[in-house]
Amino acid sequence: MNKVFFIGAGPGDPELITVKGMKILTKSDIIIYAGSLVNKQILEYAPAGCKIYDSSKMNLTQIIEIIERHHLEGKVIARLHTGDPSIYGAIYEQMLELDKRGIPYEIIPGVTALFAAAAKLKIELTAPEISQTLTISRVEGKTAVPQTESLDLLTKHGGTFSFYLSASNAERIKETFLKNGWKENTPVAICYKICWDDEKILNTTLGGLVNTLKENNIKKPYSYYNWQDFG
Repeated sequence: MNKVFFIGAGPGDPELITVKGMKILTKSDIIIYAGSLVNKQILEYAPAGCKIYDSSKMNLTQIIEIIERHHLEGKVIARLHTGDPSIYGAIYEQMLELDKRGIPYEIIPGVTALFAAAAKLKIELTAPEISQTLTISRVEGKTAVPQTESLDLLTKHGGTFSFYLSASNAERIKETFLKNGWKENTPVAICYKICWDDEKILNTTLGGLVNTLKENNIKKPYSYYNWQDFG
């Protein structure tokens, strides 16, 4: 039975897609990829005759219609997401719709930007005697965040923090951390478009976060921030 494959494309470098993900792409009849978030070099794995759709201007209904139509034709369908599809990949709604239609699917994990950033920075996110806890979150914006996961509550704990999709909330992030006892000199890495040709990695501090963003004109929502509390 033909499946839909949700594939993590990795953070940007086409060589950071998994071998399994790459192999599925080479056998796919249909690829639906997440627009500019996915490096188009990855589409070079597609076989001749493969039909490729850019989903960046599609809504959920349109995406599901394409998947359902080609599934009924017996096609192998790859749904290509940036990073790891299970982290801010918006696959939950798609899976619900596929479940309603009885369309089988499989998720192929990918390298999320946080882990690519840690590799670039040459740090361990769970270094002994420094941090054994990793918190991945986003600041509330268009997408609501549960009250029990508010920025204020999270920052009352220690550990290593990574915030996705939160570039426009840098001032709020900084002030909330400081209010809850974090030091101005807490190390911060701003990691923008990791593993792309125009990536930026900026080492700064919690106190310098906002100015560093402004000085480097980083406003895009797919910027990543990684905090590590070195005490």
